[in-house]
Amino acid sequence: MSRVGPERIVCLTEETTELLYLLGEEDRIVGISAYTVRPPRAKEEKPRVSAFINGNIKRIKELNPDLVIGFSDIQAQLAHDLVKEGLNVLVTNQRSLEEIFQTILMVGGLIGKSTEVIRLVESYRKRLEEIRSRSSSKPKIRIFFQEWDQPIITGIRWVSELLGVLGAEDCFSYLKEKSLAKDRIVTFHDVAESKADAILGSWCGKPVDFDWVRSREEWKDLPAIKKNLIFEMDPAIILQPGPALFEEGILELERILDKARASI
Repeated sequence: MSRVGPERIVCLTEETTELLYLLGEEDRIVGISAYTVRPPRAKEEKPRVSAFINGNIKRIKELNPDLVIGFSDIQAQLAHDLVKEGLNVLVTNQRSLEEIFQTILMVGGLIGKSTEVIRLVESYRKRLEEIRSRSSSKPKIRIFFQEWDQPIITGIRWVSELLGVLGAEDCFSYLKEKSLAKDRIVTFHDVAESKADAILGSWCGKPVDFDWVRSREEWKDLPAIKKNLIFEMDPAIILQPGPALFEEGILELERILDKARASI
C-alpha cells in the first residue's frame, strides 16, 4: 500500500523536522536546516542544506524533493528562489499558539497522519490547560522577554501567550500582534519603564550576555536588575513554533517563573 503525500521533503526550519521524527516519518526527510538541534540525531542522519535566511539552492535541487517546507516571511526570498527553480514550496507563517496547532495538523494531514497529529495536538492542549490551572493561584509576575540585544526585540506572540498561560504578564504584550521582529523593537527607556520583575532572554543565534544586561545604565532601577533575576532559555525550545514548545519549552518556562517568584 502506497503512502500518502510527499516522499522527499526538505525542511528549512527545525520544527517540521522534529514533527516528522515524532510521527515516525523521518525517512521522508532528505534535507534539513543547519540550525536543527531537535532531535539530536537528525544532524547525524540528514544533510544540512540551509541556514535560516539562505539555502544552498543547487544542493536542494540535487536532492530532488517533492516538497520544501519553510517558515515565516524571513524565508520569503529563499522560497521565491526555490519556486523559480520549479520546486514545490510550502511556507507557513504561524505566530500564535492556535496557528502552531493548525500548522501541525496541516503538515500531518499532508503525509496521511491526521489521526496521529490530532491526538498530538489534543495532548498539547491538555498540557497547556493543566499548566494554566496550576498557575492560576500563583503570584503575578511581570516578565521582559528579550529575543535580541541590539536592537532590543521583545517576544513573539506565542511566547507572550505562553507567559499568560503561566499566570505571568508580558511587559510588552501590546506588541504581540506584530508578526515582524522589526515591529517589536523597544528602547532602553521602554524597558526601564516596564517595571519588569524578571528578564528572560533567548537570543536566537547567540548566548545571552548577562554582563551586558546587568550593566545597562538605562534600566539599572528595574526590579529585575536590582534582584538579579535574569534568566536564559534555549531558543530551540521557545523560539521554534512546533513540538519543542510543548514537549519541553513550556515546562522549562514554568520552572524559571517559579524560581523568579520565589525570589520576589
